[in-house]
Amino acid sequence: MLCKNFLKLTRRELELFFCSDLSITAVVIEGLARHKDDYGAPLCPCRHYDDKAAEVSSAYWNCPCVPMRERKECHCMLFLTKDNEFSSEQQEISVQQILSFTNKQ
Repeated sequence: MLCKNFLKLTRRELELFFCSDLSITAVVIEGLARHKDDYGAPLCPCRHYDDKAAEVSSAYWNCPCVPMRERKECHCMLFLTKDNEFSSEQQEISVQQILSFTNKQ
């Protein structure tokens, strides 16, 4: 499972929040974790790649991706600014919630 500390630090450092629909958050986290397990890096799961291994090595779409780091633009809606219409007050999600939303229980 993707390191909870990674998600905590990223959100706190950049003052970001999860989507108000936590099922979106759970699916994105599960995809990041799967990519980390399969490719060694949390490659953005919301994009299509012809060659995921090549994309991982370029690091552009490794989470937090370059657009997120540079402009606070998160295509996956994992990290949202407070003024985003889909932003919640949530900065935490439990493993149980992730498993529930991704039907992995």
